[in-house]
Amino acid sequence: MAKAQTPIQAFLAPLAKLSLKHPDLEAEVIWAKDGLWQAQSDDAEFLDGEEVPYYAEGLLLEGFALHYQILAEADAPKLPAHIRLFFWQAEPPELPAPEPELAVIGSATWTG
Repeated sequence: MAKAQTPIQAFLAPLAKLSLKHPDLEAEVIWAKDGLWQAQSDDAEFLDGEEVPYYAEGLLLEGFALHYQILAEADAPKLPAHIRLFFWQAEPPELPAPEPELAVIGSATWTG
């Protein structure tokens, strides 16, 4: 018999499925700091697709909130190109709009 998912695992299931289907997909972690979003500054710090659900689950268990965006390029709107993970603990700043050449094709928010 399959083990029931926790609410966090159910929330992250779309990211877990996406990482299995597109293991080369990378994710950018962006933190709320001083009322602004601060992205990591080094491409080497991007998460590999398979790391995304585990990384996010750990932070959600620690009490962080998360909004994720699955992005696609405008010329390939059904093919995921990138994931953005926005984490915060207090009130989050307004989410930024994606660049004009990108479109959000999936998103969800966990506030605990």
